[in-house]
Formats: sequence, structure tokens, C-alpha cells
Amino acid sequence: MNNIPRSQWLRMWQASEPSHIKDLAKQVSATCSVTDLHIPKAGLGLLQLCDSAMGDAYFLGEIPVTKAHVRIHSPNGQVAEGAAICMDDRAGLTRAMAILDGVLAAKLPGWELVERSLQAGAVHVQADAALRRANLSATKVDFSLLSTLDEDDDA
Repeated sequence: MNNIPRSQWLRMWQASEPSHIKDLAKQVSATCSVTDLHIPKAGLGLLQLCDSAMGDAYFLGEIPVTKAHVRIHSPNGQVAEGAAICMDDRAGLTRAMAILDGVLAAKLPGWELVERSLQAGAVHVQADAALRRANLSATKVDFSLLSTLDEDDDA
């Protein structure tokens, strides 16, 4: 049972091996007709942030962005749409994720394989989060010792 919200699906698939995602998209769409509603494209987007002190907006820089939107016609007559927008420069990978999105959302034939890949990606994301937490805890500094050093200097 898929308990991962659709808004997080791309994050899970991006944590997986790109070749696995592309192969899976080919496998589940082999018997389907896939039409690009928008031509998959890669480009640059400007990352805008807001200054915390003055509240002024500024551009941090450019980031790679890809977008894909597909319609999938299955052999049994079902029609589904899938889409993906990723901070990445690989349009083919983004299109593959859009196909997986459509297959899983509409439960087209092969959706069980797609759901398993989603769960595998979730395991990678959880492992990465645990590693980040461990690294963060390893770099914590205890500033309480500084106050005792200041008191010793005054004596």
C-alpha cells in the first residue's frame, strides 16, 4: 500500500539509480502509447530568495530545471497523465519519472513495479536523512564550556 503522498514521489525516484528509473519506465510503458503533451525540456531557472533582515528579494543564482508532461494510453483503454518538474538537467530522466507518475496515479498495468521502486527510493531517502542527522550531531558544539573558561580567566 502506497502511503507516500504524490507530492513526494519525484523525490523518492530521484534518490534511485537513474538507469533503473529509465528502464522501469520503458518496461511499464512498453505496451502503452505515450504522448508528450509538452515536449520535455531542460533549461535554467532563477532561484529567488528573500533577505531575512530587510525582506528584499534577490537572486541566488541559476539552477537546472527540466519539465515533462505525458499522456499514457494503456491497451485496456485507460488514459492517464503524468508530469514531472525536477531540479536536474536530464530531460529523458524527467520524462521517465512523468511516465511513472502517470502509471502509478492511475494504477495502469505495471503500477505494482512502480510502487516498489517508490518504496525503494523511500528507503534511500530515509538512509540519507539518517546520515545527515548523524553528521549534524557530530558537528554540534557545546558552548557551555566557554562560560567556565571566562570565569577562570577572571580569577
